[in-house]
Amino acid sequence: MPRAVEELTRLAAIPSVAFPGHPEEPVLAAAAMTEELLRSTGLPHVRQIPVEGSFPAVYGEAPAPPGAPTVLLYAHYDVQPAGDPALWRTPPFQPTFVDGALFGRGVADDKSGVIAHVLALRAFQGRFPVGVKVIIEGQEEYAGERLEAFVERNPDLLRADAIVVADTGNPSVGDASVTTSLRGMAAFTVEVRTLAEAVHSGSFGGAAPDALAALIRMLAALHDENGDVRVPGLPRGIFLGTGPSDEEFRATAGVLDGVSLVGSGSLADRLWASYAITVTGIDVPSVQHAINAVQPAARARITVRVPPAGDPKTAVNDVVEHLRHAAPWGVNVAVSDLVVGSGFQADTGGRARAALNRAMERAFGRPPRDIGAGGSIPLVATLVKQYPAAEILLFGAEDDGAAIHAPNERLVIEELRRAATAEALFLADYADF
Repeated sequence: MPRAVEELTRLAAIPSVAFPGHPEEPVLAAAAMTEELLRSTGLPHVRQIPVEGSFPAVYGEAPAPPGAPTVLLYAHYDVQPAGDPALWRTPPFQPTFVDGALFGRGVADDKSGVIAHVLALRAFQGRFPVGVKVIIEGQEEYAGERLEAFVERNPDLLRADAIVVADTGNPSVGDASVTTSLRGMAAFTVEVRTLAEAVHSGSFGGAAPDALAALIRMLAALHDENGDVRVPGLPRGIFLGTGPSDEEFRATAGVLDGVSLVGSGSLADRLWASYAITVTGIDVPSVQHAINAVQPAARARITVRVPPAGDPKTAVNDVVEHLRHAAPWGVNVAVSDLVVGSGFQADTGGRARAALNRAMERAFGRPPRDIGAGGSIPLVATLVKQYPAAEILLFGAEDDGAAIHAPNERLVIEELRRAATAEALFLADYADF
């Protein structure tokens, strides 16, 4: 563990943000370090693999002993942008220890997954009980569909009997869980245009159509007064399991006193089985740079979370049609930069899952429970389609309090140890396939 924690600290110090407009050198540096880490596990074959239109994936492989199954291990080395540094209590790319946790961008999502795989593999000192394949992606946070296309073009490379996706975690620290349901997702940019250029708000305001005002009205039409999605064709779903309590969720999400939760139905229904629409960004003049002008154009980025059985493309079409219907004054509406990914529903009765149940009970001191995840991992749906006989297992060192994609992301080191231990125990147990 001490060596692995030091390596995680070094890996998380690399600002491997694979979004357009960010420097490429740190992403490539993270790929190089990931390759170094996989080589240190005793895997005989490790290399970087070009992925068209993306950053390289890092691949490692060890052949299966006679009669043993093969397990594919997945994680990603790229991270979300840090956002506003002023919102961080510690520098986002200077990983900092506080009370048994490591704070920094990517320490949980998903460089903890990389290190968990490394720790689990090192336990065998190069004598692996199963066949091992490892794929560590380099652009999951921005354009994971590019690895999906790579998988479809190279099906034999990643073929396995079981697939471990280390990009999820437990609802709370120590609460052993396996993610059996993932919502799909779709994201797009909507742009509203009304004028050839900005005009003086004193001279023209009151008659000139304001693009920002139009966009605000359109976005407000996406939800009703309770916060439920009111787009026709996007019904609320039901999750057959137990989710967090209101109190647990409020504490984890940091909901302010006096502010109500939104939506109806159980939290498990809302978070794991229903559609959710979030406006994740708006392009308009900032308050700091505001001028007295009627805006000619405004843009918003919209993310739609889709239940496992839902179709992301259909959902986008429904949302876009609803926005167009809500657009006032005949404004011009354009949609661009569409990204979609399907959801996932696991089969929980296979041999690999049984082996994981035993491993997690030993590592965590309790058997795991099934949970859903509101977040999306589009690659999983591709793996299901490409390898229908493979069991896909989602667990990891993250937890709901890890603040992934947010300021002050953190990883509890003991959770990393337990997750890696569970993975090593699973590999040993599953060898008796």
